[in-house]
Amino acid sequence: MESAETSVYGASLAGGSFDFMKLVKQPQTVLRVLSWVFSIVVFATITAEGYVNPRDQPNVVCVFNKNDGACHYGVGIGIIGFLACVGFLMTDVYLPMMSNAQERKRVVTADLVFSAAWTFLWFVCFCLLANQWANTTDTVGIVTDAVHAIIAFSFFSIATWGALTYLALMRFRQGVAEVAQNYSESPPEHTSPYPTSYVPPDHTSSYPTSAYPSFPPSRPDIYQQPPFISKQEPMGDSDYQPPASY
Repeated sequence: MESAETSVYGASLAGGSFDFMKLVKQPQTVLRVLSWVFSIVVFATITAEGYVNPRDQPNVVCVFNKNDGACHYGVGIGIIGFLACVGFLMTDVYLPMMSNAQERKRVVTADLVFSAAWTFLWFVCFCLLANQWANTTDTVGIVTDAVHAIIAFSFFSIATWGALTYLALMRFRQGVAEVAQNYSESPPEHTSPYPTSYVPPDHTSSYPTSAYPSFPPSRPDIYQQPPFISKQEPMGDSDYQPPASY
């Protein structure tokens, strides 16, 4: 498995350069080339050998039970699949150079959706062509080997496009998981510049206690009473006698 730095939707998150050997060794590259070849075989064979000119009809008809819709369907699926293989090969080349994870997600999502859709459409094409050929009674002038090749490569296309769907799904899941993991990582905790055993000084005790006098508990407070108190005698106990009147 690729490392986290190079595994975000199949390439480095910071972007990179084109590596031809790495591209060639990728499984999806091999499968796209095979799908490209199979598409060419199907639509080219139908175009060349898929129509015959019967004796009782002036126009050519499809070899698959004279059903022109079956031939048109096979040609259309083959041509579009051929062009899609070329397009997705180009996106595989430019994907490592995309530095935006959202752009890569859209490319991988398009690859996943298209591959799944074409897997289903090739399955329909195989079933349709096989059924119409089984119901064909007049085989005069028909190249049976070409018909068998068309049906066989339609079946092979189901396998290659199904494998492409699986690889695209794996890339999509892996990319989403990596992006979610990067966003869920918490920022590093703020570390204190002081060691854990450091105790800050107590500024309240920075002043010397000897600057303020302390008195023992047994000594009376000298500031409890004023030093001089005038004694005031009651009025009734005074020795003063008023002079007698004559």
